[in-house]
Amino acid sequence: MPALETKIQILDSGGYRYNFDRMLYFNRSAKKAFSVEFIEDHDEVELEKCIHENTGAAEWHFYSNSPLSNSVRRELESVLG
Repeated sequence: MPALETKIQILDSGGYRYNFDRMLYFNRSAKKAFSVEFIEDHDEVELEKCIHENTGAAEWHFYSNSPLSNSVRRELESVLG
């Protein structure tokens, strides 16, 4: 579990908060969200790369192991603000 703890520290230091209902970490100002599965399946280097990736923050960017359907994406965007 040390790797997972390190990943959570990386997300915390990047301003990400956990949403228990959706099981994801999100940052409203960056408009990025990471699924727990994505976090578990990718190493710390990849996670940091995604956190620092410039997406322009114009719309939400979701990091997930599989593509989100349009309805799930709209629901998450609504919930996350």
